[in-house]
Amino acid sequence: MDFQIVMITLGVAFLLAVIMGPLFIPLLRRLKFGQQIRTEGPQAHLKKAGTPTMGGIIIMLALALAVLRFGEKNIETLILIIASLGYGFIGFLDDYIKILFKRSLGLTARQKLLGQLAVSIIVCILLVQTGHNTDIRIPYIGFSFDIGWLYFPFVAFLLLGTSNAVNFTDGLDGLLAGTSAIAFGAYAIIALNNSQPNLAIFCAAMVGAVLGFLVFNAHPAKVFMGDTGSLGIGGGLAAVAILTKAEILLALIGGVFVVEILSVIIQVVSFKTRGKRVFKMSPIHHHFELTGWSEWRVVISFWTAGLILAGIGLYINEVL
Repeated sequence: MDFQIVMITLGVAFLLAVIMGPLFIPLLRRLKFGQQIRTEGPQAHLKKAGTPTMGGIIIMLALALAVLRFGEKNIETLILIIASLGYGFIGFLDDYIKILFKRSLGLTARQKLLGQLAVSIIVCILLVQTGHNTDIRIPYIGFSFDIGWLYFPFVAFLLLGTSNAVNFTDGLDGLLAGTSAIAFGAYAIIALNNSQPNLAIFCAAMVGAVLGFLVFNAHPAKVFMGDTGSLGIGGGLAAVAILTKAEILLALIGGVFVVEILSVIIQVVSFKTRGKRVFKMSPIHHHFELTGWSEWRVVISFWTAGLILAGIGLYINEVL
């Protein structure tokens, strides 16, 4: 029965996103909510300037409606909604400022960090109220240890790190929609295996929402999700990892996101310390573009890597 509800949730979220696409995309176009493209990026991307952005609203609405319909009304659901919609709202503000002032940068790094910390603190407070286990579990070997109050700074780090890593991944048509669907699909399986159907319902709703969005975001994209979608997806993914007690496994299941943010860190550190760049451009998906790969080839390759990593993660978690 749990599996049936999970699949129904996925289907409903998918249909909601597919229905909302033709309603929101023309509206975003009329409001002139177009994407600003970095001139220093790949030249092939310049033709994407003006493509409607903030399409993450479609994902967040489809997610929320499906979860509110099929999910349980409890603190666990509240944590998931706050993590995803809270981070999504920060992304919305970031997108809106970019559009308002017609620039490629929105909120300052400090403003964005303060907003993300505020949402993380709320999540931590709610976790305390649920009596959430503060153990860290090492997958496969089954070893776990309690880190006590240090768990909550760890939660904040996980939320911030994941949301920003996911945000860096959103640079090519369909790239993030596909990789995030894979990651949430893996966590849906973990949640079902843990007898946590409510978490599986949330994951399924996200999978359905991003796949529905992918209909309009696949190359050539008719709409971009913007930070509204990417930050919301990242916040939701971190929350699911926390609530399934598979936090460490996120580094593997979300391995594509880890590689993306590491490429940015390596690039910045290398340039500041040695005056040299390791990659042609970061995040790393742009590096592959500049070496001659087509956008679609990069996306398919990253989806494939995401599937392999998710499969390994499920095996290590002893689900497969």
